[in-house]
Amino acid sequence: MKKTTSVEEIKTIANEENVRFLRLMFTDILGRIKNVEVPISQLDKVLSNKMMFDGSSIEGFVRIEESDMYLYPDLSTWMIFPWESERGKVARLICDIYTPDGKPFAGDPRGNLKRVLKEMKAMGFTDFNIGPEPEFFLFKMDDTGRPTKQLNDSGGYFDFAPMDLGENCRRDIVLELENLGFEVEASHHECAPGQHEIDFKYADAIEACDNIQTFELVVKTIARKHGLHATFMPKPIYGIAGSGMHINMSLFNAEGNAFYDETDSMGLSETAYYFLGGLLEHARGYTAICNPIVNSYKRLVPGYEAPVYVAWSGKNRSPLVRVPSARGASTRLELRSVDPTANPYLAMAALLQAGLDGVKNRITPPPAVDRNIYVMSEDERSEAQITDLPSTLHNAIKAMRKDDVIKDALGTHIYTNFVEAKRMEWAAFRQQVSEWELEQYLEMY
Repeated sequence: MKKTTSVEEIKTIANEENVRFLRLMFTDILGRIKNVEVPISQLDKVLSNKMMFDGSSIEGFVRIEESDMYLYPDLSTWMIFPWESERGKVARLICDIYTPDGKPFAGDPRGNLKRVLKEMKAMGFTDFNIGPEPEFFLFKMDDTGRPTKQLNDSGGYFDFAPMDLGENCRRDIVLELENLGFEVEASHHECAPGQHEIDFKYADAIEACDNIQTFELVVKTIARKHGLHATFMPKPIYGIAGSGMHINMSLFNAEGNAFYDETDSMGLSETAYYFLGGLLEHARGYTAICNPIVNSYKRLVPGYEAPVYVAWSGKNRSPLVRVPSARGASTRLELRSVDPTANPYLAMAALLQAGLDGVKNRITPPPAVDRNIYVMSEDERSEAQITDLPSTLHNAIKAMRKDDVIKDALGTHIYTNFVEAKRMEWAAFRQQVSEWELEQYLEMY
């Protein structure tokens, strides 16, 4: 867990480093980073939790007659951005949202995750550790600074220059992340042209989600300095692999990693198996949260390494959940369906609640599937108890509506507003006529 910087330390650092502005950051229900920027003269007001903003301006927060909200900064998230301007440095604090009566706001995704983590601790666990693996594409920009549809390279898995023309950009991203305190474990070109992955060290759930949001901000900022547009859109180009954000997760208790048992043939504890059972049981229910946009489902198709079927394995990479080979303190489950458009706070709340439901109700997972599911027949998949993930956002929302565990993970406020936003998104998509339809049908009919 990150060390919390004291109020006095923040004041001293801000003065010594010539910090002139503060960005008070938070995340809306759809996962978008929002911020209120104030001059450093407001630091005392910020640190005493007296900074107010209009919650009715944020999608899915509150109605206009309930608009007053307060930003409570998490002092452990104090960070000075390394890119300076002539107007001085900019620091950030990530905030939780509170109501005027001093209670956590039910529509705050970060606060909602804290609520679910309290339930976890009541069950005797101390930490829910998350190791994300976000992927992104780099596109060239035109003379006006707008992104084009032209990728910046034609490289593949682990290529290097001259095939990987994003290498310098990726290195600069890594350097900036390290300047901000990230422990970067690896960075490489991914399998698709223009696609990249940077992996950073695991952290507890709240810090990991904060890191994901900061990571996306840094990637976009540094890419732009290289004349490139970074996108976390899951499937920006037809015919090549899309971008995922695999989530490695483990529960810890006072004795250590609760997923590890050296006496088991796979090195997994009873808790790990039950948590896995919960992840599989509720997979269709949390897909709308982990894959929240129309485009997400263009990635979740056979043939591009993304999971399509609800199954698990310790050996192959086609199922939804994989058990990486590391054991001991590093024992973990890897969920491979999540993509980087997911609101990380909501996704982790849903995944944790699903896993904990498995532990509470002793949900036993079906046998592992150690063969390529993509080449199995429908009858073979049925016999192996393998079901499909939802194929569209519409179907994913329908599945979530039937899953009370996932609804509880979001809380009534977030669940209601999320479903309404996605219903409108799907309705707008249905009304569009795509180029594919014109090419297929305009002359034929």
